[in-house]
Amino acid sequence: MDDEGRAPLETRYRLRELGVNIGKFETGKWNGITDVEGVLVGQLTLSYELSGGKFAQTGVTAILPHPGNIFQEKVLGSYYVINGFGKTVGSVQLQELGLIESPIVLTNTLSVPAAAEGTIRYLLEQNKDIGDTTGTVNVIVGECNDGYLNDIRGLHVKPEDVYKTIQSAKSEMIEEGCVGAGTGMSCFGYKGGVGTSSRKASFHSESYTVGALVVSNFGKREDFHFPYCIPTAVLIGEQNDENGPDGSIMIVIATDAPVSERQLHRIAKRAAFGLARTGSYAAHGSGDIVISFSTAHRFPHYPTALTNTCSYLVESGEYISRLFEMTVEAVEEAIWNSLCKATTIRGQYGRIRHAIPYENMGFTSKEI
Repeated sequence: MDDEGRAPLETRYRLRELGVNIGKFETGKWNGITDVEGVLVGQLTLSYELSGGKFAQTGVTAILPHPGNIFQEKVLGSYYVINGFGKTVGSVQLQELGLIESPIVLTNTLSVPAAAEGTIRYLLEQNKDIGDTTGTVNVIVGECNDGYLNDIRGLHVKPEDVYKTIQSAKSEMIEEGCVGAGTGMSCFGYKGGVGTSSRKASFHSESYTVGALVVSNFGKREDFHFPYCIPTAVLIGEQNDENGPDGSIMIVIATDAPVSERQLHRIAKRAAFGLARTGSYAAHGSGDIVISFSTAHRFPHYPTALTNTCSYLVESGEYISRLFEMTVEAVEEAIWNSLCKATTIRGQYGRIRHAIPYENMGFTSKEI
């Protein structure tokens, strides 16, 4: 391990690079949430040793629905709770109004206040009218508890870190595994973290994309269900890591399909099926939260007309079900990518989370 508690540099592969393809739909260019046009992602990783056997193993991940001023040009969104052991900020107004007007920021549980402040400061700088000539702003912050590896009581994420993360957001290939909000997370007793995936499909003359980004931090070793290789019994108990608390997962779903906030709520519900395919049953202490949004329409903060005119996807079984299935596939693969890309990390008090062992999983990819 180096001074940051990470294993010596090793190449880690995404699921498809290991020769495993999930589902029937094709992926976008990056196989990630940034395949939805306009979506940007920024990440900041804090990984270093502290005194007294402690480590900072944490960070921030920010998802922006578009590169413009999100407060002035809002997008439709929704929020779904699979299991409510979580501390998400901004969900009440999101569910009431169906609009997202800020970046979606993910971090560790006790850094939610810092993340909210950093996001607010970013938006206040962009919008001189907030809290003055107009109302306040509803920021959205989600979390998972990385306290097994991270000195969570140290409050190492600062508002300025969040501000920088939002500013750094780009529309490109996303780093996965032990980065950003996923730096200190665990999944099925192994090292978890950030993962992403996408799906594309044709709808007559149109093509739409669904992208998912997750921060995986849930499950025990015996729950791990990987049906794409040799039986997972080979993996169970091979290392003596403690399981830790039930954990949680944050799931963010983006699409460019023209869907309403009610349809987005239905799409968000389907994330539960992708999660369940990996072995989760949403344990008592697991905060399993889904945030969904569509980039198809923007809604001005200062409307110039009495009514909005928007077109939404026909809610026939064929079309909406196709989006549901795309969502399930993208969420499942995003979770596997979060595990496959994560490296072994040492955290506080000598605790270690090992990367899933490719060599024991029956992969035949030439890279392994």
